[in-house]
Amino acid sequence: MTNINYDYYKIFYYVAKYGSFTKAANILDSDQPNITRAVNRLESESGCKLFVRSRQGVVLTPEGTKLYAHIGPACMQIEKGESELAGIRDMKAGTVSIGASETALHLLLLEKLCGFHKRYPDIRLHISNHSTPQALSALERGLIDFAVVTTPVPLGKPLVKRELVPFREILIGGTAFLPLSRSTVHLTDILRYPLICLGEETMTYRFYRDFFLEHNLVLRPDTEAATADQILPLVQCNLGLGFLPEPLAAEALKNGSAVRIPLEETIPLRYICLVQDSRKSLSIAAEKLIRML
Repeated sequence: MTNINYDYYKIFYYVAKYGSFTKAANILDSDQPNITRAVNRLESESGCKLFVRSRQGVVLTPEGTKLYAHIGPACMQIEKGESELAGIRDMKAGTVSIGASETALHLLLLEKLCGFHKRYPDIRLHISNHSTPQALSALERGLIDFAVVTTPVPLGKPLVKRELVPFREILIGGTAFLPLSRSTVHLTDILRYPLICLGEETMTYRFYRDFFLEHNLVLRPDTEAATADQILPLVQCNLGLGFLPEPLAAEALKNGSAVRIPLEETIPLRYICLVQDSRKSLSIAAEKLIRML
């Protein structure tokens, strides 16, 4: 029996399930003679009569019942697998896991996720809020599908990056620092004032550490924030000066709760980057979201 065509078992399953050669033929997009021949071949090769035929349809013999006890669950599992694959293919099922830094989330990812969810509402999204190093670590450990983070991005194989969107940061202060906003200041000048920055474990801290070092200065923040979205309220409370992406400061500058402080030195451009593990193949849903990014 080891050489029996497995298609015969599939045909047997549908004939047994619906009790009809005609219904099985319709389900399998075949015709009744082909279904009948397949069942006859299965009975011949197995050496057992599997169905009792009548004008009302077919019923299983004791031997057919025994076989169906094994074939039925197997075919149902195949149907389930085919259904799940169809759902994934048609974007009706699936999950995308993303590691995102706070700045990348607010400047790019939220808008793209909104459009993606509107187009594919059945895809589940799992967003982890990470610093860039944390996101890269999660990616290397296979905990996320890809990362969307901000430069600088220290990479080693097998991770690869693509730059998506540039952004520039500005120096801002609360209303107590209004006099500073009236003229251009040098980087050395702001060392006389309290400074708010992200923690040493973040790439933003390293970015500004290197920026200060390029001008022979040492970065010594007075207040460390855990995430980028904490910097603005700390600045608005006049705890110090802070660097923030211009779009994230726009509303506060407009309503006067923060002021822009012109800086003589040019802060280098930064980029929001997509980072992937080159060893890992992605789901259809993840690939579609990446194309939107």
